[in-house]
Amino acid sequence: MATYVLSDIHGRLATFDRMLEQLAFGDDDQLFVLGDMVDRGSDPVGVLRHIRALPNARVLRGNHEELMLDALNHPKDALAQDNWARNGGISTALGLSACADEERIELIDWISSLPTYAYTFIDGRPYLFAHAGIRPGVGRVPSLWDEKGCESYLASQSSEDLIWIREDFWSRPTGLVVQDGTGPVVIAGHTPVVFAEKLCDLPNNAAINEEGFAQILYCGRCEATGFVADRIDIDCCGAAGAGFGRLGTLRLDDGAEFYEAVRDGE
Repeated sequence: MATYVLSDIHGRLATFDRMLEQLAFGDDDQLFVLGDMVDRGSDPVGVLRHIRALPNARVLRGNHEELMLDALNHPKDALAQDNWARNGGISTALGLSACADEERIELIDWISSLPTYAYTFIDGRPYLFAHAGIRPGVGRVPSLWDEKGCESYLASQSSEDLIWIREDFWSRPTGLVVQDGTGPVVIAGHTPVVFAEKLCDLPNNAAINEEGFAQILYCGRCEATGFVADRIDIDCCGAAGAGFGRLGTLRLDDGAEFYEAVRDGE
């Protein structure tokens, strides 16, 4: 059994399908999807269908799901409609309108029910997941990072921060990984790695590799954290489309990284 995490698929169904093939994703594996499944790409509804059908996927709500729900729940709100459209919502709106009424309602209800955070443990290490990140300094840091401690800490964060935060997350240490290297690592998407690298107080690698593609970004690795990165950004610019953007997936069991480039038309 392996545990994978990715984010910001943005309607790139064919890219996502190739990623799962590359992973040889099996029934005993687990996949964390950190939101922004919809908008921009050619088949957002196809992405929703595929992820919803995976029995071993744990899915979070991202800001693009929030924009979608806001527009759908307030059809006469011009600002909500414009915000969604300007952020790539046309492809999602068209896909939903082509669905049968029953399926459309089921998909919207499913998205509405998605949580804003999750966590897991790999070899004793807690990993905290949110679409955008956390706000350091908010909430009491538990004395023990067990399930109760992780749940309590994440529940103390605001949903708005978990879905929308950027600079206030990437620009400073979380304070959760201590000098002996123990403590939870926070994994998020939302902010493309090329921007997160500029916001980050201590980026540990370049956001762009030698071939010119985005790659997973590690932040905060230093003596104060026992040389453990306390933040990891997995938004590898898939929203940018072909020629630059790709999906990045991290296997938590061994730190292996997997990439799938977005192709024309996806």
